[in-house]
Amino acid sequence: MTQTETARPDTIANRYEFMLIFDVENGNPNGDPDSGNAPRVDPEDGHGLVSDVAIKRRLRNYVQAAGENIFIQHGTNLNRSIFQAKEATGGTSKSKSDVDKARAWMCAQFYDVRTFGAVMSTGANAGQVRGPVQVTFARSVNPVFAIEASITRGAVAEDIKNAKTVQDYLDWEAKTDEDKLRTMGRKSLIPYGLFVAKGFVSAHLAKGTGFGEADLKLLLEGLLNMYDHDRSASKGLMSSRRLIVFKHVGTDSDAGQRSRQAKLGCAPAHKLLDEGQVVSIKLLDESKPARKIGDYDITLDLSKLPAGVELLDLDAWDAGKFECGWQRSQD
Repeated sequence: MTQTETARPDTIANRYEFMLIFDVENGNPNGDPDSGNAPRVDPEDGHGLVSDVAIKRRLRNYVQAAGENIFIQHGTNLNRSIFQAKEATGGTSKSKSDVDKARAWMCAQFYDVRTFGAVMSTGANAGQVRGPVQVTFARSVNPVFAIEASITRGAVAEDIKNAKTVQDYLDWEAKTDEDKLRTMGRKSLIPYGLFVAKGFVSAHLAKGTGFGEADLKLLLEGLLNMYDHDRSASKGLMSSRRLIVFKHVGTDSDAGQRSRQAKLGCAPAHKLLDEGQVVSIKLLDESKPARKIGDYDITLDLSKLPAGVELLDLDAWDAGKFECGWQRSQD
């Protein structure tokens, strides 16, 4: 599969970076199964962590709810979709031609394949896709303090030996002490944490998967709305607060050279995403722990925005602002 074979008319032509600022109140944003599902914390400095996998799972859930097909779903056999790709494209072998056709079909059919990429050589072989969108681990702005709260479950789930009827269960409950019909447990959470996740969108890799303008809009929409469609008691209140997007547009007077700059970028990512470069997040009162978004001051300094890069600041999805709300350096 060549890049031109997968590219669509609306394939993005610009490189992007983005910074997602989100928070959690009285919840566990991403439990670590190797630590009793306690919140993930950097052991050296106490900052909270949320994995890239957790963020992409919420994005997948959102775009699936929006009507897109998703390759990596809960409780499915991935090889079924890969076999379907081979069947749909008429490929019967593992030749490069047949693999390329199946890979192109997978990119066209599944949003997460053309966005994040996928390894699809586990069964009938549809090759591998390197996705144009990548997301980092999110990290809290300040250290977080994870606590465990004791909880009581007012019921038990006991496997009653030799029980064959509902009456057998009722008889067991009737002769069991009430104290033994409830159990104690623990619930891990952090009182509050403000997190920052950083992401990257490659126009070069988008050409190979067909990741288009509509896909980009859905990505940004999903980043802002995904937690509103992923509620659970364990996660508390999680909210996407700000999404700051950087778009490389180029500076050269020559259209061809400017197009190349837009595709490859006009500044390194750290010049855009590092704390204090363009975006600054400061705790207003360092003498006490943060407990809400209002305890922070989030500022943008457009004078530090490199030439050839535009910025979009969103606190909610706004398609109109995406079309015409980009800002440039004030210098």
